[in-house]
Amino acid sequence: MYKVIYDCDNTMGMTGKDVDDGLTLMYLLGNEDVDLVGVTSTHGNSSVEDTHSNNLNLMNYLDKEYKPIFKGGDIESGRISEAAKYLAVACGTYPGEITVLATGSMSNLYGAYLYDENFYKNVKNIIIMGGVLNKLSLGGVNIKELNLSCDYEAAYEVLKSKANITLFTGEVCLKALFGEKELDKLKGSDNKVYSYIYNNIKDWYSIMYEKFGMKGFCNWDAAAALYIVHKELFKTENVYINPIKTQLKEGIINIDSNNKNKYKVTMATDLVDLDKFNDLLLKSWANISLKE
Repeated sequence: MYKVIYDCDNTMGMTGKDVDDGLTLMYLLGNEDVDLVGVTSTHGNSSVEDTHSNNLNLMNYLDKEYKPIFKGGDIESGRISEAAKYLAVACGTYPGEITVLATGSMSNLYGAYLYDENFYKNVKNIIIMGGVLNKLSLGGVNIKELNLSCDYEAAYEVLKSKANITLFTGEVCLKALFGEKELDKLKGSDNKVYSYIYNNIKDWYSIMYEKFGMKGFCNWDAAAALYIVHKELFKTENVYINPIKTQLKEGIINIDSNNKNKYKVTMATDLVDLDKFNDLLLKSWANISLKE
């Protein structure tokens, strides 16, 4: 059983906003190998007020044991938030046991360190969905990196923390396509959870087609989540990075080819089985039921 805290900027169901954080949260709740001990709300896709409210609403829809949800902070309000304190205390209570999956800004993680300087030593693994190696485009349209750039100073501190970090950059997560075949399985199902998901993602699917010509969308955050239990789905390699604040403003991760700075991380380089990836998502979602 994998103990996980999910630090996310969930906007699934909000008008014109990405859906992958919400889908990832539901995957974690439905996965029988994951003990989701808590959720922390951060900013990125929207404000922390929006994402926190959305996390609470989603959890209230589901017929699952309620998981504690803690509101994060941002640069303006201060990074040592209730979410940051929770991260620090939980990882201090279970040193070496909790994986933190971070798919929004790094504000809460840096705040956890500011609250307890042993946080990076206590956490088992920090899996980050964020950053790019080069500027990304979809359908010829440039897309902005959101997760590391929105609090680049916190990202800088986390990346040079020497914690056990696994990075899922935009390049590899582009391959996590949730396409027409998968959407049809949701649309044509009698499963109430599948119908709930379909109704909350169909508009985003349409936006992706209109804006980028994609028949589907990238399940960015789910890629990082599935790695926790199903490492066989991905290729990884150990690399050294040299975080530079001016580059992190654009979300760009600088690879240190000379290995001088010794900031070693594990980096996902490929998703090797997309069909299995999507099948595992669907299977986990099917384990969830909605409140009557």
